[in-house]
Amino acid sequence: MAADTGRYRSAVSKNKDPSGLLISVIRTLSSSDDVQDRETEKGRLEEAFETCDRDLDELIVQHYAELTTAIRTYQSITERITSSRNKIKQVKENLLSCKMLLHCKRDELRKLWIEGIEHKHVLQLLDEIESIKQVPQRLEAYMASKHYLHATDMLVSAVESLEGPLLQVEGLGDLRLELHSKKLNIHLVLIDELHRHLYIKSTSRLGHKNKDKNAARLPGSTAKDTSSMPVLDVSSLSTPRKLLDSSQFSTPGSSGVRDLQQDMRELNQADLSEVDPEENSAEFMGILIKALAKLKKIPETIKAIMERLEPELKQIVKRSTTQIADHAYQRGENLAQESQPRLLLELLELLFDKFKAVAQAHSVVLTHLQQIAVQCPGGAQEEGIKLYEQADVSAKIQTVLQVLLMEYLDVKNSRSATEPSAQLSYASTGSEFAAFFAKKKPQRAKQSLF
Repeated sequence: MAADTGRYRSAVSKNKDPSGLLISVIRTLSSSDDVQDRETEKGRLEEAFETCDRDLDELIVQHYAELTTAIRTYQSITERITSSRNKIKQVKENLLSCKMLLHCKRDELRKLWIEGIEHKHVLQLLDEIESIKQVPQRLEAYMASKHYLHATDMLVSAVESLEGPLLQVEGLGDLRLELHSKKLNIHLVLIDELHRHLYIKSTSRLGHKNKDKNAARLPGSTAKDTSSMPVLDVSSLSTPRKLLDSSQFSTPGSSGVRDLQQDMRELNQADLSEVDPEENSAEFMGILIKALAKLKKIPETIKAIMERLEPELKQIVKRSTTQIADHAYQRGENLAQESQPRLLLELLELLFDKFKAVAQAHSVVLTHLQQIAVQCPGGAQEEGIKLYEQADVSAKIQTVLQVLLMEYLDVKNSRSATEPSAQLSYASTGSEFAAFFAKKKPQRAKQSLF
């Protein structure tokens, strides 16, 4: 019996498939004619079954903990899967129910959705109105700190909003007129600032350069002669138009709003850059050109530059004459004395330096204007932009110098020999720019031809 049981085990281990052994046993029992053989085969099967059952019980005893854990885990997973299936089924049923209910409430939901969009739009308009009400105060702060590009962007955006989405708001009528007026006039301030940097800022420090050269030319210069040449006070010349007057920026009825929005104005002031925007004159002129381009005032700017070119150059001559006269007075020289070519030389050298600085400033402006003209979507011709050239600046400089030299040399011989010399005191330094150095040519005696 034991041998038969071992045979079944070896057959199972070799075959690896118990179904094959079962088929073999069934074939053996079917083909056997003797009942005794069948009983014997049945006994062997029962003994093999008992042996396997004992082995299984031993394995279960040995691995009881692992088997218990596996069974519990399987049960837990089965329960969770079943619960998830039930929940998904419930969710599907709820979704179908919601779909039916929403379909029944479709018109009411659409009405609520439209009302939500309208309320959101109204809130955006109210926020925009509150922001636009602060534009005059913020514009005043930007202009006072000379952040002109920020001021222009804000002003243009505010006017576009007031003339666009907020056009039907009757309460903003006064503010609309005020900001529109500022938009029409702000370019005058920008043009004045541009000319101040072209002709005053670019030449305000050039008096120091000629101080050492002028002192070295004097053979017996004393301590009084080493006094510095007076530098022009830029702040007192060619000040921009008074667009920054606080009364001009006040909105009617805005005194209460001014107190309520004090904290927000302080935040706006904190946003301004602490760096002086005029520290780099070339960049500042570029900012002015960009601001004028946003205002679409480039043609007016070019026209103003050409119209004010020669008068500004003459003003430079007058201011330079005043500097030379002040320096000579500090040295104790008599300004009424004739034949002082050294003063004319000092004046010409100073004018050459200043005119060179002016020409360089114009080249910077022309570079920015050319960039603006290239960036125009419709082209420079359609925008009405006709740029001037550097040669125009040089021609005007030559004309002013020619007028100065003709006045000094009296090329036209317009003064008679008996005309008294110009007696000028130090207090008259603001008179005609060549009067300090008036030189008279003797009148030639006319000879008769016959």
